[in-house]
Amino acid sequence: MNFTMTQAAQKFMRMMLRADGKAGSGFRLAVSPGGCSGLAADISVLGAPLPGDAVVERDGVRLFLPVESRLLLDGVTIDFADTATQTGLVFHDPKQVTCSSHAEKALQ
Repeated sequence: MNFTMTQAAQKFMRMMLRADGKAGSGFRLAVSPGGCSGLAADISVLGAPLPGDAVVERDGVRLFLPVESRLLLDGVTIDFADTATQTGLVFHDPKQVTCSSHAEKALQ
């Protein structure tokens, strides 16, 4: 699968797995289209993948990825942000066109 994870995202996922998981647990990342903001994710720590989930190991982090997530994550960089306005996973998708880009094109 063609996606990357930053050190910050890996650290967040490992922390979640240590807090909520046990041996063999994985970080389930169910990604969905998020409109102007790009992608949105429903995250959880599970003891086993759900039916249809692919098990992907990246840099020692075990991920459970549903089919739609695997498609949406193609070419995406997964990051973690902890700022005054946002805390959580952030998805940098070079294919995503922002709403401001749509508005600029409409004005041209």
